[in-house]
Amino acid sequence: MAHESFAFSPSALRSLRLQRELLERDDRRRALARGWTERRLLPGTPPSPPRRRQFCRDPAVHNALYAGDLRRVQSIFRDEATANVVLETVSEELAWSPEQGLWVLSPRRQHTSALRIAAARGYEDCARHLLLRGAAVDAVVGGRAPLHDSAAAPHPNCARLLLAFGADPNVLSADGSAPLHLCTAPQSLRCAELLLAHGAQVNLGTRDRQVTALHVAARQGLLAHVELYLHHGADPSLRTHQGETPLNAAAAAAERPEDAERFLRVAERLLAAGAEPGAAGRKGHTPLHNACANGHPAMARLLLRHGADAAIPNGAGDTPMDCALRAVREYRQQRPEETLTLLLDHGALPAHPKMLRLCCQHPPALEVMLNAYDRVPPADGWVEAVPPELWEEHQEFYASAVRMAGRPRRLQHLARVAIRRHLGARCRAAVPRLALPPPLRRYLQLPIEGLIS
Repeated sequence: MAHESFAFSPSALRSLRLQRELLERDDRRRALARGWTERRLLPGTPPSPPRRRQFCRDPAVHNALYAGDLRRVQSIFRDEATANVVLETVSEELAWSPEQGLWVLSPRRQHTSALRIAAARGYEDCARHLLLRGAAVDAVVGGRAPLHDSAAAPHPNCARLLLAFGADPNVLSADGSAPLHLCTAPQSLRCAELLLAHGAQVNLGTRDRQVTALHVAARQGLLAHVELYLHHGADPSLRTHQGETPLNAAAAAAERPEDAERFLRVAERLLAAGAEPGAAGRKGHTPLHNACANGHPAMARLLLRHGADAAIPNGAGDTPMDCALRAVREYRQQRPEETLTLLLDHGALPAHPKMLRLCCQHPPALEVMLNAYDRVPPADGWVEAVPPELWEEHQEFYASAVRMAGRPRRLQHLARVAIRRHLGARCRAAVPRLALPPPLRRYLQLPIEGLIS
């Protein structure tokens, strides 16, 4: 029996291999802990000299990593020195040469690490092999650490592996971003959860701009991320260096009509968490300025309901009404007349008559604005901007607007203007409760009738 061998089953071999990897990982952790203790806790121990970086430009090595070829990776990266080699690629790019006065091809070098490549592509087995061979888990090569790449990809399996090997969840990239700042896709929610579970600072701002993870999630319209961060103590009142809050970011990013609903949900959640609806950010823009500029009546209604000022000017002196009028042409399919009526119902003053040129090609918006005056302004400021085909399509409306320009309005309209001015910002809430017949209450709310009389 001494010369006989015992045949291991495949499952037994896998268990032995896993046990060996766990032992190697524990040895690696203990070695790192000893090194950290010697450097940080023993004052008499001289710091270890910085290791000189080794560079690799071999395409075969790069291809093995990018393809996730575990066998080749195992044969190439056998020790700590090879696991930490810097991979360099050189590409030719056009660059302007002032000396020669022309565009020339200039070499551009890009650096990365083997662990970064594996983490960015979700090659968990390759990443585990590199870590067991001593790859520095937090090494920032080419501007990022491996954890940045796994969060940005996103690849939760690699993020979990890196964190298990002691990766710093708050490691900063060359531009001052933490991994949590790179969770910008809906699929990155699991990565964000892992990072927070391992100690990521939810209110940490980027180094230069002080953008937090909540700013990023709000700007991307990621409701699940917003709720996760708020649950972990994210502060919705934190501002960037430009003064923007997460609510500013959400309102500014809601530019496309197809994204309006998800940004609205994000804004609702932020306001429920205590976000300030009137916080002025970059160039003095409030969230209401942004909502009006993006032709988003539902967002404007939400902000106004939470107390946003409908008449506040931004840094350039523009009010939300000015922003809404400038957006009429681009967002005419989004019923911009609703936004204009909302602003007027919450105390906004009618825009200067010269602004009518901005909404004259959308008859419902022009009607709302003309009915906000006690006397229709002269038409010469906008009538020439109406295309002939549009005039022909809405001839009855445009003819009535030109006919009434400069003439006294009906007593009924003058009474409407007087009541609305008296109520001011209370119009929206007070008019439906007035003891008046329903047709009169509706008349006070500036309904679209298709005529100016």
